[in-house]
Amino acid sequence: MTTAPDLPLAEAIAANVAAALAEDIGPGDVTATLLPDSPARARLLCKEDCVLAGRPWFDACHRALDPDVSINWHCDEGARVAKGTVIATLQGRSRALVSAERASLNFLQTLSGTATVTAHHVDAVRGTGTRLLDTRKTLPGLRVAQKYAVRMGGGDNHRLALFDAVMLKENHIRAFGSVTAAIQRARTLYPQLPLIVEVETLDELRQALTTGCTRVLIDDFDAEMRKAAVRIAKASPFDGRIPLEVSGGVDMHTLRAIAEDGVDCISIGGLTKHVHAIDFSLKLE
Repeated sequence: MTTAPDLPLAEAIAANVAAALAEDIGPGDVTATLLPDSPARARLLCKEDCVLAGRPWFDACHRALDPDVSINWHCDEGARVAKGTVIATLQGRSRALVSAERASLNFLQTLSGTATVTAHHVDAVRGTGTRLLDTRKTLPGLRVAQKYAVRMGGGDNHRLALFDAVMLKENHIRAFGSVTAAIQRARTLYPQLPLIVEVETLDELRQALTTGCTRVLIDDFDAEMRKAAVRIAKASPFDGRIPLEVSGGVDMHTLRAIAEDGVDCISIGGLTKHVHAIDFSLKLE
């Protein structure tokens, strides 16, 4: 339904970690050199309730500085973790453990924050059949990471970027004169790509459903228009074949009611742009 993109995780993890370590360590960690470079153990503590996400980034930070480090995770990725849980233990060289600490925790706190807020929204629509989507409103450089975290929280991904799906919005439709003309042009140029069409009126909705696309985005419809849109999309001759997505005017107060109207998807920029970082600590034993 959501045409979720493939996420280039390996490439993103390598690039993200290299940038984070270069930013934090630069030519060298001057404080770590004060320590004897001896074998050490560390405990990773979760200090608030959360959904855990970001283990691959955390691991990559530590292995970049100590390829022989042992990381024993006690909680699965995507698991709901209670405050006070020791979620992992590490054994490695003391200097590498402290040098990788901040970068590894930055990834873990940010991605767990994204997964946690996503899980709260998923819980709010549970039982309705509506899926939650993220948007491109992500932290610069961390789009793949945050979209991965949304999946860990139970959400789905919208398009990854501007190249992997065609999304016709108000300005594109105005340039072509109609929804139908814009769709026909998009299908001619990019027949292999998913096509998402944003509509502003019920007439534009009918045009999109009649001409055909992957998904229709009803943007800023009020409650009555939204319910009418659902009736139109699910009735003959369209029969619910093309999913409806809602965007705009969505928060935790309105989310459940929108889902209960029968829409297929709700996209929420706040899943990735309003991040409450989860508190973790890494302590040497």
